[in-house]
Amino acid sequence: MLLALLFLLSLLITALGRPSSQVPLIPDDRAVSPALFAELEELSRIVDIAYCVGLTNTGVSKPFSCLSRCSQFPTFELVRSWNTGPLMSDSCGYIALDHSASNPRIIVAFRGTYSIANAVVDLSTVPQEYVPYPGDPDALHAHHVTGALGINNETPRCDNCTVHAGFYQSWRVTSDVIKPELETLVPAYPNYKIHLVGHSLGGAVATLAGLDFVSKGWEPTITTFGEPRIGNKHLMTYIDTMFSLTPQSQTTPSTPLRVVLPTNQNNLSFRRVTHIDDPVPQLPLS
Repeated sequence: MLLALLFLLSLLITALGRPSSQVPLIPDDRAVSPALFAELEELSRIVDIAYCVGLTNTGVSKPFSCLSRCSQFPTFELVRSWNTGPLMSDSCGYIALDHSASNPRIIVAFRGTYSIANAVVDLSTVPQEYVPYPGDPDALHAHHVTGALGINNETPRCDNCTVHAGFYQSWRVTSDVIKPELETLVPAYPNYKIHLVGHSLGGAVATLAGLDFVSKGWEPTITTFGEPRIGNKHLMTYIDTMFSLTPQSQTTPSTPLRVVLPTNQNNLSFRRVTHIDDPVPQLPLS
């Protein structure tokens, strides 16, 4: 409930601007469309279910049942949930199939910070080099980029990219759990779109997962809520490239930064939803 409330408040502030003598109202061309609002609101409930998974929770059971919002998604079928344990790489979430006739999806939901271990990971801000999949030394096979980039070349290099060590380690552990599942589901359900959704720490892990999935030739849509910063400026530029994000920005004396959303907002393959007063998306500070 709290997550959904914060999410709704963030979108209202984004659309209407924040009343202040210093901060002007945000122009209409940055407003969130009703269709995008509805989609993001639904995804906020979907990722909220991920908090049922963990050491002290009852979990999500098949076909798709839990003590949270599972009953709101009657077309969902649980594939599996995961909990890597209370270690530095603690990660929880679930994979589900949405058998909706109008919007069939493979859902991967990443839970946010919930345990002491997660908090330690959040504070582990030591940067390390980011090597895109399949350049990762643990990768066994080379794959090629297709889909989002519209090309068929080897995965582009990420020159001078560094990534938050705690987030990267969390994804490395999680990938061993979810990649085998996705490698089975993707060919079995070719018409199902892949949606990754994460909150807080889970948003950071979802972003790194999305980068790997694009490099494998899949076409995921990533949505994060309250995601912290995961790497340096070079990694940010790399993410923009991999997800074909080309925002048009304009700077004026009265509006320091204005980002114009595309006309068809539903075509965005990466959405990072934040609250104007949430400090987490501003961390780490450098």
